[in-house]
Amino acid sequence: MRMLENKNAIIYGGGGSLGGGIAKAFARNGAKVFLAGRTRDKLEAVAGEITDAGGTAEVAVVDALDEQAVDEHATSVVAAAGGIDVSLNLITRGDVQGIPLAEMTTADFTRAITTGVTTNFITARAAARHMIERGSGVILALNSGSAHGSPMMGNTGPADAAIDTFIRNLAAEVGPHGVRALGMWVAGVPDTLSPEKLWTADHNLNLADDAAFQGLLAQLDEMRMLRRSPRLADIAELATFLASDKAGALTGSFVNATGMFPS
Repeated sequence: MRMLENKNAIIYGGGGSLGGGIAKAFARNGAKVFLAGRTRDKLEAVAGEITDAGGTAEVAVVDALDEQAVDEHATSVVAAAGGIDVSLNLITRGDVQGIPLAEMTTADFTRAITTGVTTNFITARAAARHMIERGSGVILALNSGSAHGSPMMGNTGPADAAIDTFIRNLAAEVGPHGVRALGMWVAGVPDTLSPEKLWTADHNLNLADDAAFQGLLAQLDEMRMLRRSPRLADIAELATFLASDKAGALTGSFVNATGMFPS
């Protein structure tokens, strides 16, 4: 039997490279995947790949900052289809990096913190309410693990810290109801990156040609304890395991998939 057989999984930000890769892994393992995000074309592209491979996926344009939209989708679409078994938030936060904290604007500093913890709260709350009633379910979050101190990472570290703390506190509250809440630390997955994505977070990066981009990826490899970066397939399989019953009672923690520092 596949690890997520007959489970319903919501993925917020399912149209992105990381969200799409995890969604496809979930579907291969038997889940019905509900892709939510703000860009229909990207969501439908991922859904098309899933259905072409024999899986099941539905698409909904949902802004994770819109409480009413998130609650309505969770209740009227996913829960109505048999319940919410897994909820994963991969919403883009608007991280700003490469600028010393002493030189950042207040708006740049607070953006990722506010967006990250708000969307995780809204999406997790919507799922938790249904999961508590059923006595089961898994709420997953993801960040880079930069809360432990990463210079020149701008608002990323504080945003990660807020999400880490929220998930741990949520786990303590929903655990007695049979619901697990946990996350993954994931940073710099090469096959999800592009010069455009990197420049969006750090305008000081000089990635004018492919050689510069490949050089940066090589630097990422050197930063890992194993001198190699995790790939999208690795992260997708890890997320699948954590969302499955095979993860047992694992909750209230973040699994370190960065390979950059001890957790």
